[in-house]
Amino acid sequence: MQTHSKKHFDILIFGASYGSLLATKLALAGHNATLVCLPAEVELINTVGTRVRLPIKGREGLVEIDSRGLPGKISAATPENVNPTNFDLVVLAMQEPQYGAPTVRALLEAVAVTHIPTMSIMNMPPLPYLARVPSLNANDYRDCYTAPEVWDKFDPKLMTLCSPDAQAFRPPEEGVNVLQVRLPTNFKAARFESEDHTNMLRQIATDIEAVRFEVDGEKIELPVKLKVFDSVFVPLAKWSMLVSGNYRCITAAGMRPIKEAVHSDIKQSEATYAWVRDLCISLGADPKDLVPFEKYAAAANGLGSPSSAARALFGGAKNIERVDKLVQLIAKQKGKSLPVIDEVVTLVNAQLEKNRAQ
Repeated sequence: MQTHSKKHFDILIFGASYGSLLATKLALAGHNATLVCLPAEVELINTVGTRVRLPIKGREGLVEIDSRGLPGKISAATPENVNPTNFDLVVLAMQEPQYGAPTVRALLEAVAVTHIPTMSIMNMPPLPYLARVPSLNANDYRDCYTAPEVWDKFDPKLMTLCSPDAQAFRPPEEGVNVLQVRLPTNFKAARFESEDHTNMLRQIATDIEAVRFEVDGEKIELPVKLKVFDSVFVPLAKWSMLVSGNYRCITAAGMRPIKEAVHSDIKQSEATYAWVRDLCISLGADPKDLVPFEKYAAAANGLGSPSSAARALFGGAKNIERVDKLVQLIAKQKGKSLPVIDEVVTLVNAQLEKNRAQ
């Protein structure tokens, strides 16, 4: 497979909801994206395309991008109708528990054995990515995953991860081909081990950067870029945000918005954030790989809904992504613990047990 000498890349994306954001950015830059999703989504996307709505700094309202008029092509397919050898890059954009579904699992395994470079935009780092963090032994954390065995055939050298990514949701009153971006931040990817694969990411990042989109006769720059970093620790910047914000949307009384989780007790949020940040530094992260609390707290002001983990949990999900449990376990191995995290893990465990019993 050639990489950086190609004019455009063919990219396979697991998941059509959040995946359609990255697919749109890729197609704007002239690359082709295939979304792996459910039959009803496949039919809708292949018939009428996708719509992604983005807020633009200094502009009223949202800018809508219709996939049908872009330089690159966005299409969709069910897992059993995909041949991974047709792709240069695979992107993981589903939530971690979904990879255990039989058809998804079979395709994921085919990706692993074909040795295609794979980039995750999940909140939960795939197990092979943890294997790239020098101070961690990925096998110690299998219990934090719904289906850990789906990752067994991956070569860690071919897995990378992004953070801290844009926040987006499907407006409930719209079709499943519509995605609205709430917080338009960048995908910050760690490099691959191979120079060739990393150059492919860098080329894609440059192509996305160069895009100008016409709105009302004016060519504008769009938010949500791909940035490529040399440090494997850059994607772990997400952990502080998830633990102090997303998972603290989960309370004994139900769920609350991310904004409230962060700002109702800003001192506790900051202390939690700093504690997780220090944990990442103890693993080998450079403080400049991570995001300052002030920047996160300001962004959280715009997050008026509960996190996807909280919505899934209180929506009856039998499994959710367990970054809370992962962070707790990594800390425990270093002889550290934090009551806020222990409380969250206990709440999530109890609610999942309740959901599974129903």
